[in-house]
Amino acid sequence: MITGEIKSKIDHIWNAFWSGGISNPLEVMEQMTFLLFIRRLDEIQIAKERKANRLKQDIEHPIFTAEQDALRWSKFITLGDPTQLYELVSSQVFPFIKNIGSEENSTYSHHMKDARFTIPTPALLTKVVDLLADVPMDDKDTKGDIYEYMLGKIASAGQNGQFRTPRHIIKMIVDLMQPKPTDTICDPACGTAGFLVAASEYLNEHHSSEIFASPETTKRFSEETFFGYDFDSTMLRIGSMNMMLHGVENPSIENRDSLSEAHSHIESKYSLILANPPFAGSLDAEACAKNIQAIVKTKKTELLFLALFLRLLKTGGRAAIIVPDGVLFGSSTAHKALRQKIVEEQQLEAIISMPSGVFKPYAGVSTAIMIFTKTMSGGTDKVWFYDMQADGFSLDDKRNELDSSKHENNNIPDILARFKNLSAENERKATDQSFLVDKAAIAANGYDLSINRYKEVVYEQVEYEAPSKILADLELLEQDILNGMNELKELLK
Repeated sequence: MITGEIKSKIDHIWNAFWSGGISNPLEVMEQMTFLLFIRRLDEIQIAKERKANRLKQDIEHPIFTAEQDALRWSKFITLGDPTQLYELVSSQVFPFIKNIGSEENSTYSHHMKDARFTIPTPALLTKVVDLLADVPMDDKDTKGDIYEYMLGKIASAGQNGQFRTPRHIIKMIVDLMQPKPTDTICDPACGTAGFLVAASEYLNEHHSSEIFASPETTKRFSEETFFGYDFDSTMLRIGSMNMMLHGVENPSIENRDSLSEAHSHIESKYSLILANPPFAGSLDAEACAKNIQAIVKTKKTELLFLALFLRLLKTGGRAAIIVPDGVLFGSSTAHKALRQKIVEEQQLEAIISMPSGVFKPYAGVSTAIMIFTKTMSGGTDKVWFYDMQADGFSLDDKRNELDSSKHENNNIPDILARFKNLSAENERKATDQSFLVDKAAIAANGYDLSINRYKEVVYEQVEYEAPSKILADLELLEQDILNGMNELKELLK
């Protein structure tokens, strides 16, 4: 976690943009992204120079040539003249990062090509550069936390909240799925690439020796493991930078409408899908890929994305996705048919019902996590249901952090522990917080996957006194009242 001091510095930068005339939070984030990108390029160059000096050889694939030395962050931040700094950054440094062609940064340069430098004045640029230079970025975890904090500031603006799934929920989903170095991991609606970042952090933490065992495995991690798609160019730039700040230099993050016919040729490609696709959208049939429509006939984007995941996964591939509760119990033909297809033709493993406050203050929709494996031959035997009631934060608009050591405040540790040992859940009853449900029971209920369909509520039995005793007590009470009134009347005579 970043310290309050660092948060205060980021807040100062944010406020500088606002007072300097840039009030759109997404534009603030984008312009900060560009400057962080410039700074990161210089850090990479410095690392290459140190390696070359240590090995007594030339720099391998330098980002900056000797003629471009003045474009480096560490060089231009020493300029004392704001006008000179502004002219250099706007007319030379920014065009440089748009056209940079080094192999390590091809993904980022691709998304930079239609970028615009919109910082309006030399004074604002100088102030922001000075403030950014004072933010420590040496530690990889700190970089990631800083970026997450800035993404949170985008979400706090309200209308952009849909771009951000809470980080602790993403981490929980990744921990549930336990990615492997051999996985090809995809988020077809990646936004700022939160799921891909969390997956990269998990792999770094648990499989670093395998990832960096050789140049080939390192290249695979950087270039052939992570795939993200979105059709918002600003989100793609921010997502690419987010991945880079977390140590993944060249992921496959592309401008793509995942549901469109133009990309319908991509099938059975990924071994793990992690996603929180758009809710409550609608798409005309002619705008949607025919092979998705062949899986489910609907205009609802939450169902179309679910069908897309079935198409994109390899056989044996797994998916952990966030869906609105309506997907679980919707009564339309499309809802029922898609749920039946997942239960009968694939292996549905778990439904984790989340409280509606998880996405507050941006949305109050009730959601669940659906986990399944694509088999195309069935395999669902029992489905694990968990009634998640707390996530470590208050479920109101403030979302204050609670004491996570208490189960009543945070169910996430319990969810992770129980999912890793599902055989023990056979002993649990439908009155418990988690339990297993036979496929036959789900089929008998029209493939309804809402936890309330199967959870049994135990009502505490309350015993009341016999009616005759209650009436007798009332009569005594009434007599006491009458006696009191008579005594009062005597006093008033």
